[in-house]
Amino acid sequence: MVTTIQIKEDTKSTLTQMKLFERETYNDVLERLIEDVHELNDETKKEIESAINEIKSGKYITHEKLAEEMGF
Repeated sequence: MVTTIQIKEDTKSTLTQMKLFERETYNDVLERLIEDVHELNDETKKEIESAINEIKSGKYITHEKLAEEMGF
């Protein structure tokens, strides 16, 4: 079954920019996005939350600092 939905013009523009190739349909783009969301299982969400907390608490190293430490 095919249906029509109303979206804002800027949303349509964003979907257009997200196409992997010119002839990809908006339905394909939306299905890809939905699949990506479903792939975030509970464990992945916990890992993301943990990483965000580490960054907020200052437990990270910049690319520049890492490169310096590794001698690049």
